[in-house]
Amino acid sequence: MAARDVSPHQIASVDMINATSKLQIEAADVRNNTTNKPNWTSYLRSQLIPQDEYNFISSYEAAKDRHERDEVLNRDPNQAAHAMISLVTDVAKDQIIRYVLTLFDDMLQEDKSRVDIFHAYARKQKRTIWSWFQGTLTRQDAFIVNQMSSIFAKLACFGTTLMEEKELSHYFGFLLDQLKSPNNEYINTTARCLQMMLRVDEYRVQFVKGDGIASLLSALNGKANFQLQYQLIFCLWSLSFNPEIASKIQQSGAIQVLGDILSECSKEKVIRIIFATFRNILEKIDDRDIQKLSALQMVQCKTTKTLELMDAKKFDDTDLQEDIEFLSEKLHASVQDLSSFDEYCTEVRSGRLQWSPVHKSDKFWRENAQRLNEKNFELLKILIKLLENSQDILVLCVAAHDIGEYVRHYPRGKNIIEQFQGKQAVMRLLSAEDPNVRYHALLAVQKLMVHNWEYLGKQIESEKTGDIVAAN
Repeated sequence: MAARDVSPHQIASVDMINATSKLQIEAADVRNNTTNKPNWTSYLRSQLIPQDEYNFISSYEAAKDRHERDEVLNRDPNQAAHAMISLVTDVAKDQIIRYVLTLFDDMLQEDKSRVDIFHAYARKQKRTIWSWFQGTLTRQDAFIVNQMSSIFAKLACFGTTLMEEKELSHYFGFLLDQLKSPNNEYINTTARCLQMMLRVDEYRVQFVKGDGIASLLSALNGKANFQLQYQLIFCLWSLSFNPEIASKIQQSGAIQVLGDILSECSKEKVIRIIFATFRNILEKIDDRDIQKLSALQMVQCKTTKTLELMDAKKFDDTDLQEDIEFLSEKLHASVQDLSSFDEYCTEVRSGRLQWSPVHKSDKFWRENAQRLNEKNFELLKILIKLLENSQDILVLCVAAHDIGEYVRHYPRGKNIIEQFQGKQAVMRLLSAEDPNVRYHALLAVQKLMVHNWEYLGKQIESEKTGDIVAAN
């Protein structure tokens, strides 16, 4: 049995608030428009379908309620499965396939246990149920493709038969291509399929292997409306129940992406799912250093401010209130435990440099300059990379300043910076458009070239005073 660790209550509440998608609107039109209903008698007479398929489909359509539909399916389950498969795969006309797929999807949605009929039939044929339908995912009609995709997910999640690695990899590849597709009008259906699939722990590992986390974050960084944001973050939340994957989510930069959304979003359900994801990251990861780093990243993203605002509202939803209290306690504790170097490391690793107090503290640089050599010069390499690649004026100013302070306070710093091409990166900024970037790059270059720091300090003060006088 597939391991599912999302509670039924949570799943039900999520299902209730799913927005109506384009696929659902079009499926409703297929159901309600009588002109869409095929004339099966005509198909039988023209020998386009055999008698046994005609008998099944006409009986199933004539059934008035769920009980009668169960009777039709249980009369001969093998024939029922064979008929549905044939009607999807053997009929050429798009309008008929649209109708049959909508009927098929409704059949599974009405009673999840009906997927077992199809898996049992496939086993007798020594195949998997999905093997019949791979070609349907490549058709030109977008409704057919997405309705089939929805059925794939139901067949994979509603029963106890799991999709195996090769087909699973193919299906996830299809979904991620759909997610990346520009102007995909059915993107909410794609996300909905991922929401279903990632509730199953066995599927999560394969999804992450296929670079799934990066694809979700890329979609979130695009122009996602709040409903799509919710669905994609739900996928990250589902993934975060797996401790190993939770660590990968943390390392992917997801906390910063979610923090940005949190700071701008007013939709309660989006805020709720971000808090739940943050809580999982802090709870599921076993490594205490990664836990600590995660909490610091959340603090840096100003999560504590949002928590304070939400806590003041006092929600009736006990799960949400517990998440708020849990995160408030954990983040408060991480701040209490925070050293200035921890703060600095978190800021540099995030790539979001700002003039926080540590940068301009002589005491900080005297005590910690040499620590930038730790972990194979990790922080120095990040600073140099930011100088080379960032377009943010503030980041460039702070990074140039920090390179200069490192050289100033660590005797061998100049050689190390040159070894990693840092000197060239700083010098390129001397011709930057922004005067602030040029100013901090100039200071850094002077520190790289001069050894008499007291003399340099007087020169810098003199230059600044001259600038002020000239401006006046």
